[in-house]
Amino acid sequence: MELKLQNEAGVVNVSDKVFAAKFNEPLIHQAVTTYLTSGRLGSKAQKTRSQVSGGGKKPWRQKGTGRARAGTSRSPLWRGGGITFAAKPKDYTQKLNKKMYRGAVCSIISELVRQERLVVVEQFSISTPKTKELLAQLKTLNLQDVLIVTDKNDDNLYLAARNLYRVAVCEASVIDPVSLVGAEKLLVTVPALKQLEERFA
Repeated sequence: MELKLQNEAGVVNVSDKVFAAKFNEPLIHQAVTTYLTSGRLGSKAQKTRSQVSGGGKKPWRQKGTGRARAGTSRSPLWRGGGITFAAKPKDYTQKLNKKMYRGAVCSIISELVRQERLVVVEQFSISTPKTKELLAQLKTLNLQDVLIVTDKNDDNLYLAARNLYRVAVCEASVIDPVSLVGAEKLLVTVPALKQLEERFA
């Protein structure tokens, strides 16, 4: 298929497999859920009676005191003791096959193309890391809420965009389904477009 360049004459030929895939909502949902859960730390942790410090000495002798026998002061029954069923760090990572992941991303990108939310330009860069300069360039393209996808790291773009709430910059090599789903529009350079095609085709 062909994608027209924004504000420029010409078109770019791209793969139908990546930019004209069928919309698969359940697969997209699974990919987004997997990506988000994989980012969870699961750092909750409690100590059992064997991990709590202290309690090495028997509090009192076994017989003759009239009190219940006790072998350690770190029993879960005691104040300052361990937890009976202590929580341990949990791994929330879900597995998603590479083919399914690629299919989900292609489905999202294709839907953006169908809804005319994918904007393609030959090049997109700024000379200085100034937010004002970035906004001026986006205004010429009539863009506000946008994810800018580049083929390589651009410090000027990143520094200029980090102060804008609805503008983000991402490299084509590390783009993820959550970023794609959250973007109102996608601004992609031609080199980045080719990278996406090679990565997900």
